[in-house]
Amino acid sequence: QVQLVESGGGSVQAGGSLRLSCAASGYDYTRMYMAWFRQSPGKAREGVACISPGGVTTTYPDSVKGRFTISRDNAKNTVYLQMNNLKPEDTAMYYCAARSSRYFSGGLHPSDYADWGQGTQVTVSS
Repeated sequence: QVQLVESGGGSVQAGGSLRLSCAASGYDYTRMYMAWFRQSPGKAREGVACISPGGVTTTYPDSVKGRFTISRDNAKNTVYLQMNNLKPEDTAMYYCAARSSRYFSGGLHPSDYADWGQGTQVTVSS
């Protein structure tokens, strides 16, 4: 059974940093695209970072580019999201997601991802 467990969320002031982690189990993690999404009340789920199975290719939207960094440790089956210079508009529930690399070359559309974690809350105060 596929399982994704996020951790590392919390409350910080604007300009601060947080590092989220997502531990994966139940499948061949090294063949999976991994991504981070976020969702705040009343808004659609938004992709904030994607990383290829080997960790070579990453994708970010303009809203977080230069501030967020996704990385993965395939030996630990874990993906990370380093978030720097956080802004109040980054406040949201953050979710980890996984998708097989078969017939997929990465992206940030929520509908492309089949497996999701339970989420971890990030709150940024001004």
